[in-house]
Amino acid sequence: QVQLVESGGGLVQAGGSLRLSCAASARTFNSYAMGWFRQAPGKEREFVAAMRKGGSTYYADSVKGRFTISRDNAKNTVYLQMNSLKPEDTAVYYCAAGVIGGMGLAGYDYWGQGTQVTVST
Repeated sequence: QVQLVESGGGLVQAGGSLRLSCAASARTFNSYAMGWFRQAPGKEREFVAAMRKGGSTYYADSVKGRFTISRDNAKNTVYLQMNSLKPEDTAVYYCAAGVIGGMGLAGYDYWGQGTQVTVST
């Protein structure tokens, strides 16, 4: 039983930065892998970044070197720091928690409501 509440989305110019937050209500927050996905209009939801239970991270090639995923177990919160943003980063961003995790949607059991990120030229 995990509930996720996202914040931090908004409008930013190309080259700028945003930090997304996802607060989780779970007694065993550190028992889950955490991930970020995004979905642009007319496109499928795609993997962005994830952190394993042990703390290691991995990223989609499109965001590697620009985005950083982190988590604070004491605060039950996962973050996505987004730097050097591009117009093609525009999408609804979703945080997710799962026992298995991975790069596919099936590895996650709980999802946030999504937050809009818009990058202008």
